Amino acid sequence: MTGTSDGAGPLLSIIIPLEFHRGQWEQSWLGWTSQTADRSLYEIILVVPPEFTAHAELKDLAAGRARFEFSDSVHDIGLCAAGAARARGRYLFFTESHCWPEPDVIALCSRAIDDHPDWAGFSCRSVPVCHNRLSEAEAAMYQADIEFGMTQHPWRKVLDQCFVTRRDVYLECGGLREELGHFAEWMLAAAYHARGYAIGYLEEARFHHYYIGRISELKTFTLDFVRGESRFLSEDRRDPGSQLIEIPFEWKDRDNFDRPLAYNALNALVRYSLPRLGWTWPEEELRALRRWSGPALFGDLRARVAAFFAVAHARLVLTALTLVGSRDAIARWMKRYIASLIRLERLASIRRLGERARPGRELLGEHVLAQVGFHELESSAGHIFRWSEPQAAVRIRGEPGRNTVCIHTPALGMPLAEIGAQFYLDGKRIDPVRVDVGCDRYTLSLDLPLSGLGILAWACAVFRGTGDARRLGLSVVAIEVNPDAGRRVQKDSGPSAAISQAAVASDRY
Repeated sequence: MTGTSDGAGPLLSIIIPLEFHRGQWEQSWLGWTSQTADRSLYEIILVVPPEFTAHAELKDLAAGRARFEFSDSVHDIGLCAAGAARARGRYLFFTESHCWPEPDVIALCSRAIDDHPDWAGFSCRSVPVCHNRLSEAEAAMYQADIEFGMTQHPWRKVLDQCFVTRRDVYLECGGLREELGHFAEWMLAAAYHARGYAIGYLEEARFHHYYIGRISELKTFTLDFVRGESRFLSEDRRDPGSQLIEIPFEWKDRDNFDRPLAYNALNALVRYSLPRLGWTWPEEELRALRRWSGPALFGDLRARVAAFFAVAHARLVLTALTLVGSRDAIARWMKRYIASLIRLERLASIRRLGERARPGRELLGEHVLAQVGFHELESSAGHIFRWSEPQAAVRIRGEPGRNTVCIHTPALGMPLAEIGAQFYLDGKRIDPVRVDVGCDRYTLSLDLPLSGLGILAWACAVFRGTGDARRLGLSVVAIEVNPDAGRRVQKDSGPSAAISQAAVASDRY
């Protein structure tokens, strides 16, 4: 038995976006019109972007044999989403216009729908078509990634070259989001996995995928993917599947380039160390000075400049190698070029998004907006915490005026009273009488400005763990910020003062 139409519509809706066709859309169309399966099983939807120019040729080839849907989108993902919204089939079949199927693809897919009722969707096999040495290197790299995703990765199994899915599951999982570009494939795959839907791999259904082999196209695709990734990371969404996305280290460490935070950590280092060491600092302290002075003075500028030159160098070498280099050298430098391009674009996206780049991290509590000078999350002695460096800084949010800040820090190295940590708020030393040192916490009494925001920094002696080369400071579980219940409220005059006084009086009686 093979998959059949239910009478209300076709079994499959083939959705072909006519963007990025690489001059292959006619070949793609011929592949779909050469299918051996019964024509009643499927409909073909050609989604036409505004920039498509071959309208006359398209009408001559496809009129009467496909539905034309016109969209304002200029991206494959947006066109696919538009086609899916107008499809009638129980199953959606996403592909690309520079891909073409072998004649038995629809027959194999309709049979797989019956044979694998546990599959909510499945991807087909991608067969590369190459025509120059760069396209061969490009295909080898992407095919290795596709093979890994299809056969080993636990959930990254959506391949938009040839992906079949139940329409109801696709809609339930949020569909393809145009604003995420090609990163939308990963998000859709993660959403399926998080909801418990299985995606299979139908290896016998083969598609031919044309690799164009141009450096400019490599750049376009890479930037599109990274910008989509950055938009997702800046949203701090909690949809099912969001937690499966690994946060890249550029995003994890982005506060390391926050100039005010780095400046406050540098200030804490200097003010803590200078009275003890005078003007002669040992090499370790000098390294700490260099560690903080760079981001305090330049922010992320040095990292972005270094990333820019890495991209320029890799592209120059790759361009030369496409003319005279070996295949191995082209493959090696293409990967280097893409990796450097990814890093540069991530840094640029973080800078461009500004404060919108803040969400989506595991911080030290809801009142900590940013942090610098911390190692990765770890656990020991029943505590889950982060080691700070001997100097660290956090941007905290509280109420204007007096607040109580509690830094939960189990004494894993030595008793807190012996550590001798000094604390600073917005660059000024906090009076030790306002710092209460407990057995597992520091409690600070602070006055925050009208904005309710402040930068809390500290410095302490270096602690060395057994077999641990890191420079450690405090082990921080969380930082709590609470308004001081007994703080004094400034006097006001006028109607608002009268209202507040009346409210206080009513509370007393």
